[in-house]
Amino acid sequence: MKEHKRKWLPTMVLAGVMSLTAITSACGNNNNAPDNANADASQEPSNTAAAGNTNAGTEAKDVKFDPPITITYLRPWGPDVKFKSGEDQDNNVHTKWALDKFGIQLKNQWIAPSTNNAFETKLRLSLATNEKMPDIISYRGDFTLVRELIDSGRFIDAGELFDKYAGQVWKDAMNEDPTVWYPYMEDSKRVGIPILDYAYNGDPVMWIREDWMQKLGLAAPKTLDDLEKVMDAFTNQDPDGNGKKDTYGLAIGFKNWINTWMSDAGWIFGAYGTMPNQWNKTADGSLEYGSVSAGSKQALATLQSWMGKGYLPTEAGLYDETKAAEDFTAGKAGIVVGPHWMPSWPLEDVKKNNKDAQYKAYPLPAGPDGKVGRHGTSNSNGVVLINAEMEHPEAFFAYQNYLFEQYANPQVGGEFENGLAEGYDWVMVDGQVKTDAASTGGYAPEKYTITFDGARIPSLNMQVLSKLANGEEATTPFEKKLKLSSTLPVLEAAKVVQEQKDSVLPQMFTGAPTATMQTSNDILAKMEKDTFSQIIYGKAPVDSFDKFVEKWKASGGDKITQEVNEWYQSVSGGTK
Repeated sequence: MKEHKRKWLPTMVLAGVMSLTAITSACGNNNNAPDNANADASQEPSNTAAAGNTNAGTEAKDVKFDPPITITYLRPWGPDVKFKSGEDQDNNVHTKWALDKFGIQLKNQWIAPSTNNAFETKLRLSLATNEKMPDIISYRGDFTLVRELIDSGRFIDAGELFDKYAGQVWKDAMNEDPTVWYPYMEDSKRVGIPILDYAYNGDPVMWIREDWMQKLGLAAPKTLDDLEKVMDAFTNQDPDGNGKKDTYGLAIGFKNWINTWMSDAGWIFGAYGTMPNQWNKTADGSLEYGSVSAGSKQALATLQSWMGKGYLPTEAGLYDETKAAEDFTAGKAGIVVGPHWMPSWPLEDVKKNNKDAQYKAYPLPAGPDGKVGRHGTSNSNGVVLINAEMEHPEAFFAYQNYLFEQYANPQVGGEFENGLAEGYDWVMVDGQVKTDAASTGGYAPEKYTITFDGARIPSLNMQVLSKLANGEEATTPFEKKLKLSSTLPVLEAAKVVQEQKDSVLPQMFTGAPTATMQTSNDILAKMEKDTFSQIIYGKAPVDSFDKFVEKWKASGGDKITQEVNEWYQSVSGGTK
């Protein structure tokens, strides 16, 4: 690559930086104002820039390259990304901003859609033919492909670069859950930088038909015993008043699995201290597969009892997540468990089918020992890999630091107070800022960014929703935007999610499939599904679970447990 003489140019510090510092500090962040106002403007960066400068992360966000440099990158482009006429992936309002702001030209090495595995196929072909890799690969999707990229040895220890160049806001956001690094570690090195997402976004609450509760004089269920009384009434006391026995208690579907994203039943296992189909941390610090724990046997006994009493749909084993939820929206079931955002979809159909219907979010009930457990939502949804041959990796950090500090939690008077770009995600109409799709045309420039959504602070979204649910005033641009876009049921559900955040049982194994998993997982998964289904439907006694556990362990489960724990020790001991 041809060498260019470049110089660092401190940019204007936005007037909103001081207010950003004050507000994010109150949220646990420490967004310090830049301290390089007197930097030598003639300093020429090396390929790692500002070597030896411990404040490189703080300074990098105020860099402008002159003459401009190019960051080549790859990311899949989904059908949801919409451009104005004359704009495309390499020439749009965001790429023009990056060039003006930082002297950085963002350039796709090539473009492929996210559909039909087109991006994955082309990237694998590039790897196989040893083609030049771009400076950055930003990806969410096939985890096997991520491991292939990491194993290629063509990407640098991004963790070291992150420690050196990432700004404090980004570091604080990452430190909310250090385990997000685990999937992208190799020999204790953090090869990939996790792309952060909002925390708790898929964590479940219990949605109950409130009009049925009021009609039958029922109290909010706090325990599984309480819940059983509610389900019995919903099944046997004609809550819809049509004179027919055509309703039931709980809508669940386990065609795909029990611990799932909607119409979930994993919380029943959580009431007994475990979570099926994932690896959970035990009291001694080791990892255990939840489906073979003692708590799973107790949960299966409960599900068998509920199925026998008619509290569950007989088609549960055939229902996927969406089909099961349809029984709730159609007025057949009185309870469904799923994320806080369900009033936006599919629960809006409840009132379409019955204009007088009401529903409300409730906390998940406790088991006989007072335990409450739910599956968690990962704080990340993708990864950034940095080419070991990238000449100016500090340029990417300058770009991303700024998005974290100015866009992730925008402040009054800041550059992104209303959105990323006027005329795209916000417009001014009669002196009023409008952000709805009808006014803007539905353009979303955050989707033009290298990391898909610009930048996200995991805890921020749910904290703000809970604050709004408490009736507190929306003061920041982010809070005002959420208030406009969130209905009262969504806000109340988010508050329930926050109040039960200590009940999360996160998936603790996030690495590549172990050697034994690759040879035995299909057999073990089929064995598990068959056994669980037989027990739930009463076609096998609950005690058949014990024989399943023995067979699972002997058929590779014990070896997998050993491999999983070896992996966990390697990453948990290697994260900085």
